[in-house]
Amino acid sequence: MKKIGLIISVLLLNLNLVFSQTESEIDSLLIGIAETENSKEIIKTEQAEKIIAFGEKSLPILAEFFTDSTLTNVKSECRERNLKKGEIAIIMADRIERMPYATLTGVQNCFMTFCENNPNWIEYYLPWINRDGIKKFQTKYVNWLYDKERLGWPIKLKGKARKERKKMIRERNKNTSR
Repeated sequence: MKKIGLIISVLLLNLNLVFSQTESEIDSLLIGIAETENSKEIIKTEQAEKIIAFGEKSLPILAEFFTDSTLTNVKSECRERNLKKGEIAIIMADRIERMPYATLTGVQNCFMTFCENNPNWIEYYLPWINRDGIKKFQTKYVNWLYDKERLGWPIKLKGKARKERKKMIRERNKNTSR
């Protein structure tokens, strides 16, 4: 019985170390992206490609950075100001999986007329996110990540991707019910 407890303890410690390592790696990648001069170029960076390669599993980690108000060198032509590190994390999360903008921001823009040739659609919504409070947005986003409605967003998922998303939702619900 003691051996089983020891094995479980070791596995949990390893899991925590792996999660921390991923969090610190994403942090360093965000710092690298923060050196980009123009927000339109964010997704072209090597660091952005690495974060995107982490895929859906990086979304909860990116959400932890949403409230980081560190000012970066990244200039947003659309917003006519430099972006914060948390705003870059929001852009990266949106690049991995498009967010339901109306649900999370309370604003719907059917025409998407805001900044020509900008691949970062969520950038348009940053003023509303900041107005309502970044912490509130972060909470809405995390709740959406683990919502069963997400299984059908943006298209019906099938196969392995659907199973992974269901597992993620189940694990979160199990952990929050304790």
